[in-house]
This record gives sequence, structure tokens and C-alpha cells, in this order.
Amino acid sequence: MLTKYLIYPLFGLLLSASYAMAEMKIGFVNVPQVMAESPQVEQAKKEMEREFSARMNRLEAARNEIQRMQEKLNRDSAVMSESERNKLQNELLKTIRDAKRNEDDLREDQNIRQNELLSNINKQIQEAINELAKEGEYDLVLISGVGYRSDAIDITEKLQEKLKQKF
Repeated sequence: MLTKYLIYPLFGLLLSASYAMAEMKIGFVNVPQVMAESPQVEQAKKEMEREFSARMNRLEAARNEIQRMQEKLNRDSAVMSESERNKLQNELLKTIRDAKRNEDDLREDQNIRQNELLSNINKQIQEAINELAKEGEYDLVLISGVGYRSDAIDITEKLQEKLKQKF
């Protein structure tokens, strides 16, 4: 019985000492910084702009048309016949509804596409982190959300270089 109370604590001390003696190599990656500076994100932004620029231009033209129609209605409503005024008001409402629907569709399509691109970029970042960890023989790589970290373990720049190489 006495050996049970002496051996288990001794065994625990020996085990914890061996863990303490083993040196861990830890790295830290600032993912928001990587996302802000990676060429993949810049390419995705340009791709999004190129993909949706025509629709955005059409939407801007519709907004200008709505503004033109509202100005005409405000300016000329006193001299228009009631049927002309009603026709212009109905046309204005239809244009507003169409523009709103097109804007909602555009925003939804942009969100879907942005999520696809970000998912792909996140996958590339994770693969690069895994490669960097294996190459640098890191035992643990932490990403953002860390209360404190020393600059000595920050491998963000190494990760950014690896992503640039893959680009």
C-alpha cells in the first residue's frame, strides 16, 4: 500500500520531467496579415472585379437612369398630364424594382464567389503552413487568437515567402 503512494507520484514526476526536458519548436502565423499581403488574395480581388465589373456597370447605369427619371418627375410633374405623370411614376417604380433585384442578385453572386475564392486561399495557406512546419521541424504552429507570442516564434514572413513561391 505504501509503495502505491510512493511509486505513482515518483513515476509522475519522472514523466513530467522528461516532457519538460524535451524541447518543442513552436511557430506562430498571423493569418490576417498573410491574407492582407498575399499575392493570391490580390489575384482573387482582381478576378472578382473582372468577373463582376460588367454587372456593376449596368447597375450604376440603372441608378443613373433612376436619378434622371426622379429629377424629371420632380421638375416636370406640374406641367405633365396626369396620364404622363402616372406612366413615368410606374416606369420609375419598375426600374427601381429591377435595379433592386439586380443589386441583390449581384451581391449574392459576389458573396458566393468570394467564399469560393477565400476557401481556396485558406486551403493554400493551410497547405503552406503544413509544408513550412515539416521543413522547419516545428512541433506546433499556432495561428491568430493567441494571447501573447514572442517575435522569435513568428513565422508569418516565412509563410508569406512560401505562398509567393507557390504563386
